[in-house]
Amino acid sequence: QVQLVESGGGLVQAGGPLRPPCAASGRTSGSYAMGWFRQAPGKEREFVAAISWGGGFTYYADSVKGRFTISRDNSKNTAYLQMSSLRPEDTAVYYCAADPQTNSLRSGKADYWGQGTQVAVSS
Repeated sequence: QVQLVESGGGLVQAGGPLRPPCAASGRTSGSYAMGWFRQAPGKEREFVAAISWGGGFTYYADSVKGRFTISRDNSKNTAYLQMSSLRPEDTAVYYCAADPQTNSLRSGKADYWGQGTQVAVSS
């Protein structure tokens, strides 16, 4: 079992940055790809970004490409989502996820999910 805990959400003005971390614990000896998803009120959960175990491959939704950067520090069992140029439409609950396969994350599936952190962007 892998436990994922997101933090670092909050209220930020449009254009501002935010960098929520996702800390993994438990059976972290496995090779897991990590990803971020988000769900806005009244909308389905959507894929945001994913990173392979070694960090060599990253993938992004078109809506965040060029503004968000996913990274990870395996020595700390932590993944990050650097969010820049935030827009009101980025307001959502952001979820961290882990799966052995990066492509699973890209298709919206994951073995493990965090509880989510709220991000609100004011105009």
